[in-house]
Amino acid sequence: MTSLAYTDDSPLTATPARRDRSAVRIWLYAVALFIFALVLVGGATRLTESGLSITEWKPIHGVIPPLSAAEWQEEFVRYQQIPQYREMNQGMDLSGFKTIYWWEWTHRLLARGVGVVFALPLLFFWLTGRLEPFLKPRLLGILALGALQGAIGWWMVASGLSVRTEVSQYRLATHLTVASIIFAATIWVARGLARRPIVAPPSRGSVFVGGLIVLLALVQIYLGGLVAGLRAGLIYNTWPLMDGALVPDNLLSIVPAWRNFFENVLTVQFVHRCCAYLLFAVTGLHALAAWLQTPGTRHTRGAFVLFLVVAAQAAIGITTLLMVVPIGWALAHQAGGMIVLATAVIHARGLKGEHREPLAA
Repeated sequence: MTSLAYTDDSPLTATPARRDRSAVRIWLYAVALFIFALVLVGGATRLTESGLSITEWKPIHGVIPPLSAAEWQEEFVRYQQIPQYREMNQGMDLSGFKTIYWWEWTHRLLARGVGVVFALPLLFFWLTGRLEPFLKPRLLGILALGALQGAIGWWMVASGLSVRTEVSQYRLATHLTVASIIFAATIWVARGLARRPIVAPPSRGSVFVGGLIVLLALVQIYLGGLVAGLRAGLIYNTWPLMDGALVPDNLLSIVPAWRNFFENVLTVQFVHRCCAYLLFAVTGLHALAAWLQTPGTRHTRGAFVLFLVVAAQAAIGITTLLMVVPIGWALAHQAGGMIVLATAVIHARGLKGEHREPLAA
């Protein structure tokens, strides 16, 4: 009779502590997937100019959409009071309002869903003793960031309800970046629970560069939020030249100079491009250095995968720009940014060393 051999991680041989760790890891990856979907729906909400269609913040009651003609009319009347309707959508009918309303409602529903998907399993794992001590403060930190993100979301929406016809680009970029930090932190913790053989990184420097790439990816996402908030992708739709030059004029036309990096559409798009070039160069050199130092290792393969993902994202970004930001390509670019971040986090966590903390007995 042929005998069956099971690895140390087989469900038939794993200890309860290992099974608990595996369950927590799967849960966290599911949370990360929810956040990914939330960010994409948020991007669609922005691209369809839907984000200001719900003019009140009702964290609990707001889960119920209008259920009657009178309730729909009441919501529509509220929207008609804000500058966006008066200056951009004057004459919109109720059917058009429902379209933008459903985008924003779906975005808010997903945000609430992420909170439930995170909080309820966390409570279960905690009360049943399935969380190791080192995990508790990390997961509470992510939960706190999620609560803060809800407040930031309303802070962002409120900026477009009284004077502006759109939300502040400062607040939009902050909202997107905090979502990305929560996404990255969730993947970081989940990846650290993986049981894989520890492989030494190519060098100490490679560990630093892995972390630097994560930081650059987050900075690039923040800059992308500014580009979206200013609609800067709708102008200067040429590449590699911008406004007819590699380095365009009037980058510092606003006084004081620092405001150009947040309010000048030319400067914001230029800096976003430059950060993309930097990220491409750093990941390429990182992959090359890893190949020269430790060819064939898991870390080296990961470095090359990361470089290829960044290169694909750069190609999507250029295509989106040249096509003047059609919604499909714009969402692909936003998804690509989150995939770059996830790949960078997984790679950096692997360089740091998986499974560093001891398992409970």
